[in-house]
Amino acid sequence: MACLDTRFNEHKFELIDALDYPLEPVFKPHFAYAKSKAPTALNALAEKIASADGFIMLSPEYNHSMSPALANLLNHFGSSLFSYKPSAIVTYSAGQWGGMRAAVGMRTFLSELGCLPVSAMIHVPKAQEVFTEDGAPQTGEDQTSWCDYFSRTFTQLTWWAQATKTYSETINPHEMLKTFNATPAQRNAP
Repeated sequence: MACLDTRFNEHKFELIDALDYPLEPVFKPHFAYAKSKAPTALNALAEKIASADGFIMLSPEYNHSMSPALANLLNHFGSSLFSYKPSAIVTYSAGQWGGMRAAVGMRTFLSELGCLPVSAMIHVPKAQEVFTEDGAPQTGEDQTSWCDYFSRTFTQLTWWAQATKTYSETINPHEMLKTFNATPAQRNAP
């Protein structure tokens, strides 16, 4: 967050931790509830997602995949909240690859949500040697070098976020799509 605060201070960033949302053991996504019946925490998060211009998705690598907590949280919301907004992928691991294998799966996942990832990604190998538990650089780590590395991704993200926001103010992309009216089969090609 320090890099974002110092180099991208004209933008507002909010950290949302998937572990702060203890979801029910029986899966029921936000969009499956009647409008007034969804849990308050899910409604509040849905509003944050809907109002965001872009997303930074941060995940450790678990068994070559993204965090189950992050996947579970994102699965609670429909693509209509994420669509037409860019995302950036940031991964880390205790090993040498920095979560790259998790990032590959995240590209597909985020694309299906409609928040297309920018091409530059951030991978932090041996994260425990680079950052402390609170995210500060370990003694001896060059914070400027890490911020330079992060800036490529964040510059792409902020550029695309501003571009999509500006264009969406001109043309609402959701109004361009024809919806199916009777059955999901109407989505199929002729």
